[in-house]
Amino acid sequence: MKTLLIDAGNTRVKWAVASAGRLAPVRAAPWTDTGTFSNWLDRAGDFERVVACSVAGPKAERTLRRLLRAAGTPAPEFVHSSAQAAGVRSGYREPRRLGDDRWVGAVSAWHLAGCFRAVCAISVGTALTIDVVDCDGVHRGGLIAPGPTLMLQSLLRDTAGIAPRAAASAAARRSGADATGTLGLLATDTRQAIELGCLSAAAALVDRTVTDVTRRLKGRPVVFLTGGGAAAVAPLLRSACKQRDDLVLRGIALLAGIPVRRRG
Repeated sequence: MKTLLIDAGNTRVKWAVASAGRLAPVRAAPWTDTGTFSNWLDRAGDFERVVACSVAGPKAERTLRRLLRAAGTPAPEFVHSSAQAAGVRSGYREPRRLGDDRWVGAVSAWHLAGCFRAVCAISVGTALTIDVVDCDGVHRGGLIAPGPTLMLQSLLRDTAGIAPRAAASAAARRSGADATGTLGLLATDTRQAIELGCLSAAAALVDRTVTDVTRRLKGRPVVFLTGGGAAAVAPLLRSACKQRDDLVLRGIALLAGIPVRRRG
């Protein structure tokens, strides 16, 4: 049974094929480049099912359906947040109000940790989201903040003096100037000061949450990091973490009843 799994985010679409209990490497493309996904679909062959999780909004979902229809795939099934699934119980008073991707990622993380350890499922994308599931499979809630890129874009857009200084310092860096300060974390030009500041803010929120969760649950959670910004944030974390670009895709498979062997 060959199934196409799709994680439709705000900025990118990610996908992978599940077949014979294995998950193929994850692929991704920005919504501004749907041709990459379309060209891949043309070469991918037939699928018995297409299962997706989407937070991309109606316009992107229409685009997704159009691309799949043009490729002759089955109509996509969508997974959604619920009161309970795969041994995990939602902590939201109104479970359907929990973002589908957050729910799927939290359930996936709990299963990757063996279904007996507390977990933090963290996604670094357009938004930075943190969700906690305790060792009994109870979703304790979570946090949402702007992701590092959105923080950066907001500063460039909504301040008068930062944008021109950032543009000038970026140009200087392209010419070979070193913007790294003598203390490592600090920058000596405006553009890198913004970049490092936004990444450090994201990392600090993650570390603060992990510390607080460890104290409240009387045990350190397993931390899973995913999303397009995960690789940039990970080196700044004090908390040990497991980077998983397939976290949501594995959760989609799990909720859809598609067997995929666990790795790592």
